[in-house]
Amino acid sequence: MSSKRLLRLPQVLRRFPVSKSSWWQGVKEGRYPQPVKLGPRTTGWRESDIQELIDSCSYTREQE
Repeated sequence: MSSKRLLRLPQVLRRFPVSKSSWWQGVKEGRYPQPVKLGPRTTGWRESDIQELIDSCSYTREQE
């Protein structure tokens, strides 16, 4: 089941609680998913990409 829903940054940060600057740094470094441009000053993230990020972090913690 693939979600086509897009999340804005505040919604992303509620699910993956880091600071805005940490999030953007992670995006720049490739640790976090790339955004989808919705307009000149508007970005969103695929809900499925954010869920994969959360799942991978949970899996990593379980392995430690």
